[in-house]
Amino acid sequence: MSVVEERSSVLTQDEFEELARHAIRTNEALWLEFVDGKMGIKAVPDGDHGRIIEWLSRLCIQADTNWWLYPDQGLRAEMYRKGNARPGGSLAPSGTFVGQGEWASADGVLMVVEVTSGDADTDQRDRVEKPRAYAESGLPVYLLIDRDACEVKVHSQPDGVRYELVSTVPFGKSVVLPDPVGIELDTEPLKDWVH
Repeated sequence: MSVVEERSSVLTQDEFEELARHAIRTNEALWLEFVDGKMGIKAVPDGDHGRIIEWLSRLCIQADTNWWLYPDQGLRAEMYRKGNARPGGSLAPSGTFVGQGEWASADGVLMVVEVTSGDADTDQRDRVEKPRAYAESGLPVYLLIDRDACEVKVHSQPDGVRYELVSTVPFGKSVVLPDPVGIELDTEPLKDWVH
């Protein structure tokens, strides 16, 4: 991570994309994001994170066989600032990202999903910066599966600045993912996949 450590915290879009290419070429275990004009480094997902995405994928496909929960698809996630986010999952109709590169348009995305990783930046990144960036982009639903707090937060009704509705339930209770998703989640299984 020496290249990352040598960089300032303010980067241009081109500098960010070059860093991301470097990380891939050198096989370093980090994920880069560029949210709110700042570079972020996020931990590579663990096995429980993958299991949560698998569980959620199955539920989404059962609700609509044309949907797919794309894990880790990079999105251009801000309307008035250049930015890139890599949600844990992006629920969209099958084929939505065909022909797009690593950082795809968020058009057509029904819901973005984040699963907390427990790294030092989780609070700022997943609970503050990403809800704002996703709301600014008009993403209809942001689902945060917070393994640290053992709760699920459902953000909906973006107004271009923030989400107007946020529902929070502890693991073990059911929660409805509002339209355009429109499914109910029983969060009981999440108790088995916390840190």
